[in-house]
Amino acid sequence: MKRERINPDTLELEERVVQINRVSKVVKGGRRFSFSTVVVVGDGKGHVGIGMGKAAEVPDAIRKGAEAAKRNLIRVPLVHSTVPHEVVTKYAATKVMLRPAAPGTGVIAGRGVRPVVEAAGIKDLLSKVYGSNNPVNVVKATFKALSEMTSLPEMARRRDMTTQELMERRTRRETEAA
Repeated sequence: MKRERINPDTLELEERVVQINRVSKVVKGGRRFSFSTVVVVGDGKGHVGIGMGKAAEVPDAIRKGAEAAKRNLIRVPLVHSTVPHEVVTKYAATKVMLRPAAPGTGVIAGRGVRPVVEAAGIKDLLSKVYGSNNPVNVVKATFKALSEMTSLPEMARRRDMTTQELMERRTRRETEAA
């Protein structure tokens, strides 16, 4: 599915550093240190992006990561304060499950999932990380899962239904399960 370009200048984006990692390269004179960062940006209203930056100094790495994140912005469909449907996504050895939650539940998420969903503006969510819990892969898997989300109007259009019919079917299924 083709991603639409979102202009970061029109949004009030907030940066959040997920991880700073010091890496070293051994050369003839000793070790050369550099830093890699994972940065998440979002406006809290359904837009989120992730980026990685590498530099000799931490502030430069954070700046580069933020610029990369602004180039990778996506729109996340929201239903009130949660996601429209459950999604399970795999990235490398990490598998992430995101599930909608009732209002007031809060974000039940770990270290890599929480900053991404909070930057997107999701307030109620259940999540679980399977496999590797490497923060870089968890952030990328969460971002991939959010990019695979479809809005209720889009889902209704695919099924040749109205949004109202889809909502009625969904609430009927939930009451039968309870």
